[in-house]
Amino acid sequence: MTHADWIETYGRAWEERDPEAAAALFTEDAVYRSAPLRPPTLGSDGVRDYWTQVTAGQSDVRIRFGTPISVRDKVAVEWWTTMRVEGTEVALAGCFVLRFAPDGRCEELREYWHAEEGHREPPDGWGV
Repeated sequence: MTHADWIETYGRAWEERDPEAAAALFTEDAVYRSAPLRPPTLGSDGVRDYWTQVTAGQSDVRIRFGTPISVRDKVAVEWWTTMRVEGTEVALAGCFVLRFAPDGRCEELREYWHAEEGHREPPDGWGV
């Protein structure tokens, strides 16, 4: 699986709120940091449990990715998500910093994001 395939599959898993598909993208000993100051979620089983919890109240999820920046086994990519959380429209803008295992699964995900209520589209020039 290429890095671009991984990113596309991750996005599809989020839009479909599919914890099993998300967990399959990570190694058994992965480190998943959903925010810089939170403790990490550990392993693909931890990712499954985390996703089950956080996606439960989400609906109408639409995620877009910018152009990834890759250096060997590391990738950074911006993302923009619009969705409803418990019925409230929310926009999230963020960035993943990813490190991949030789088999194409993710060994480490660090996520930085900002959320605001309401529907917002990315600004001109976003994601390039």
